[in-house]
Amino acid sequence: MPSRPISATDLQAAAREAAAVVARHADRADRERALPAEAAEAVVGAGFARHFVPERWGGTAGGATALLHAVAAVAEGCTSAAWCGAVLAGAARMGAYLPEEGQGELWAKGADTVVVGALVPRGSATPVPGGWRVTGSWPYTSAVGFSDWALACALVPAGGERVPWFLALPREDYRVSDTWHPVGMRGTGSNTLVADDVFVPAHRGFARDDMLGGRSVGSAARCHTAPLRLLSGLLFGAPALGAARAALRAWSGHAGGGDPARAAVLARATIATDAAALLMERAARVADAPAASPLELVRNPADCAYAVEQLVEVVERLLRTAGSAAQQAGQPLQRIWRDLHGLAGHVALRFDPVGTGYGTRLLAEAAPPDHA
Repeated sequence: MPSRPISATDLQAAAREAAAVVARHADRADRERALPAEAAEAVVGAGFARHFVPERWGGTAGGATALLHAVAAVAEGCTSAAWCGAVLAGAARMGAYLPEEGQGELWAKGADTVVVGALVPRGSATPVPGGWRVTGSWPYTSAVGFSDWALACALVPAGGERVPWFLALPREDYRVSDTWHPVGMRGTGSNTLVADDVFVPAHRGFARDDMLGGRSVGSAARCHTAPLRLLSGLLFGAPALGAARAALRAWSGHAGGGDPARAAVLARATIATDAAALLMERAARVADAPAASPLELVRNPADCAYAVEQLVEVVERLLRTAGSAAQQAGQPLQRIWRDLHGLAGHVALRFDPVGTGYGTRLLAEAAPPDHA
């Protein structure tokens, strides 16, 4: 495991090495519905778990651009492994919103601690002296099988209502139920995290609104002060970029040379993939900038969702034109096709909701001033 913060250059090099490892295990991950130990170790060893960890805890407090490129590189070997790397980085980032004592416990064994996020408020927390008793069941918790901690969202009584909080649970306080049987993204091991009446001390919780707004504790790094909407589309969308690049290579292996129609397919798919990359890179630069405008806050998620939509279309076209051989079990193109369709169903990557928000803002800014 790394023992020091990893630079953007080091992260990219480590990601390329991890891509070679996870590629060897991609079919097995697909069959077994989880990353094999060697692939999981490669993802953590590449530095994803520590990428957004505050520097004072030994982390990198890294940027969105570096993460985008690293996740895309790993996805060229295995989409599921890249997804795990991205979501581990994102979950660890949430640790920066815990009180200082809670952060100290979370990273007591080092910045490579594997933290997973159970993001939907499916749990309940009952106040007791010193904290809460927490019970809940959180499906679709990616990488939970090799996690050390979980940040699980639960409804906490506050001011006469119940509001979502994230509560940090060590591995001994939750179990994993085998519920992950999807068509695509099978290797993410996104099974159900279950907690049964466990005690969580007060210093291991924070309000979800603090994370959404970038109100971190003890860190002024941009990755912690940026509102989540600047980052979420990148975290979930970056694997699609590398997957599409891998699909282009796989398709080329099935395509015969000298066919003008196939040449046009490849040209169109390559250009569309490069265009999606430019959109994502722009979104990453916005997320890394010291501040974002109101328009950028709504544009970033729309850009990422649109980019993923285009990448799905790329892979759809490639599979249709590759011939029956590419659709056989064990062929990477059919696995990538399944992965991209599964990935694109994530709520953060659905274009219509975020596109409506962006378009509404564009219309408001384009409207003439009211002089009445």
